[in-house]
Amino acid sequence: MALITEQDRFNPDRINSQVVGIAANIGRHDSGMHCHQKAQLLYAPSGSMSITLENHQCILPPTRAAWIPAGINHCAVMTNVVAYRSLYFDTRQKVNYPDQIRIIGVNPLLRELIERMAFWSWQMPFNEQEAVVNLFWQELASSPDETLLLPLPSDPRLAAWLDKLKQEGHNPAPLNEAALSIGASEKTISRIFTRETGMPYQAWRQQWRLMKAIELLSDNKPVSAVAFDLGFSSDSAFISFFRKQTGTTPTSYIKKTTY
Repeated sequence: MALITEQDRFNPDRINSQVVGIAANIGRHDSGMHCHQKAQLLYAPSGSMSITLENHQCILPPTRAAWIPAGINHCAVMTNVVAYRSLYFDTRQKVNYPDQIRIIGVNPLLRELIERMAFWSWQMPFNEQEAVVNLFWQELASSPDETLLLPLPSDPRLAAWLDKLKQEGHNPAPLNEAALSIGASEKTISRIFTRETGMPYQAWRQQWRLMKAIELLSDNKPVSAVAFDLGFSSDSAFISFFRKQTGTTPTSYIKKTTY
């Protein structure tokens, strides 16, 4: 069994197999913070998901996957229907597993390998999987790292504000408005963000907006609607911002997800 529903109870650590794959179409869903004894590769060939990884948050559009080492706390959130694929690996069976969180680009070959492995029977003997698994490791090792990770501040003064921001998914306010909402001075907020994220507040806010834009575009939201939701004065202002951050237009970026 590899194709599951949202109602199915599933714990990869209870399955005695070197490689465990699952596939599902999942609507609005929040996995809650959890971890596995197995390492995990998380991917969605359509739709997008938001993942919190310890003190970072990231967006996975259909051209990106997340490698999550064993024992790392994480939470996956889907706000629309997502074609969910997840692979789990018994790290005791291989010496050279990646030991750090990676957000990677997914090329057509890696995409097809993930798709095949996600539908494998959990009872399939490893000797029948080995050739495909070895090719998977080669592709994973050569996949480019992507910069869709957003560091999250941990200062308790920002906790309620940050939780509301994540739950509602709205656009982070400019620094002066954020300071009023948090109940601290602009100078204090700036110092916290620089110290805990390595980014000034404005740069952090822009990265948040970029990741939210990618999420909305991956869910087939029109460019004009995304520009409006994220508070840009015009479509052209949003396109200019997006091109500056990614080197391409929103439309071109999303077209790449279909190869």
